Amino acid sequence: QVQLVESGGGLVQAGGSLRLSCAASGRTFSNYAMGWFRQAPGKEREFVATISGTGGSTIYADSVKGRFTISRGSAKNTVYLQMNSLKPEDTAVYSCAARPGGISRRPTDYNYWGQGTQVTVSS
Repeated sequence: QVQLVESGGGLVQAGGSLRLSCAASGRTFSNYAMGWFRQAPGKEREFVATISGTGGSTIYADSVKGRFTISRGSAKNTVYLQMNSLKPEDTAVYSCAARPGGISRRPTDYNYWGQGTQVTVSS
């Protein structure tokens, strides 16, 4: 059984930082692209960032470029999202996803999903 479990969310002030973690289990993920998506109340799920199985390729949404950094651990079964200079508009539930292929910004391309972790940025 493939499981993705996010952690690291919380409440922070605008301008602060958080690091989200995603722990994947049940499979070898070295050939899986992994990504982060977010969904705010009343809005559609949107792409945040993705990283290739090797960690050599990344894509970022324009809204987070220069502020967020995606990375994965050496074992390739963990992925991180370092979030700096947080803004109130970053408030959302952040979910980790994985797919047995290359990087993609489309949610429908991903096969496995975690349940999400809440990030709240206050002003």
